[in-house]
Amino acid sequence: MKSDFSPYVPRPATLVAKNTLSEYVTLFEFAQDSGKTLAHRPGQFIQVSVYGVGEAPFSVSSPPQSDHHHFELAVRRTGSVTNALHNLQTGSKVGIRGPYGSYFPMQKFVGQDLLFVAGGLGYIPIRSVLYYMLRHREEYGDIILLVGTRHPGERIFTDQLEEISRRSDVHVLETVDMPDENWQGNVGVITTLFPKIRINPENTNVAMIGPPVMYRFVIDECAKLGIPQERIYVSLERRMKCGLGKCGHCQINGINCCTDGPVFCYTKIANLPEAF
Repeated sequence: MKSDFSPYVPRPATLVAKNTLSEYVTLFEFAQDSGKTLAHRPGQFIQVSVYGVGEAPFSVSSPPQSDHHHFELAVRRTGSVTNALHNLQTGSKVGIRGPYGSYFPMQKFVGQDLLFVAGGLGYIPIRSVLYYMLRHREEYGDIILLVGTRHPGERIFTDQLEEISRRSDVHVLETVDMPDENWQGNVGVITTLFPKIRINPENTNVAMIGPPVMYRFVIDECAKLGIPQERIYVSLERRMKCGLGKCGHCQINGINCCTDGPVFCYTKIANLPEAF
């Protein structure tokens, strides 16, 4: 899916809808003013400019849509650019660059099972991969989705997750580290969900996004299940900065996460402890 846009020049987009997902996270729906599709692939990111404030990278949360020029970003309020985004009203203009980076190899996954592991805000980019698979459900095997958050109040896309969990062809498990008095689900870090799943390790791929500290522990659990490392894919999307490999912010021992990644087969970065 080739983009017609320059990677260096921001192009205008309009905010068409906002939806609060949690206290700090909002879902933004944008439309490119050109009327063209974003032409991204699951796992890629874009740069968003808030005029007069600055620019920041964000993973695309919506799946590719060849017939639609709208796309979605779920953004946590953390700094000047994200605060400015949250303060925008519908109809406001932003600049966007991209999409950039590597992506999950959806064609390689065809005919196979997929285990999603989403920690914290990792579900934001995982959602793009998951919904792509659901739109092409007949092409893929079993789907298991594991989602972990620190607290029930930090859960996002809760209505969509409940809807997906009702499907007979997707197995969804959630957990929280610190439950409140109303939480009735699993309690513990995301690795506590692994004993609850059954997989065929020779036919299962893993798509994992979350805090880097989570990766080593999840990879250990994958090893216990017999999943080969070459079937494990991780995203280092939290390291993104300029998107073009120019600033060096995301460089790890000669690897630029924004141009060589952010999605990597684990075997490519297993010997880079700085990545985790």
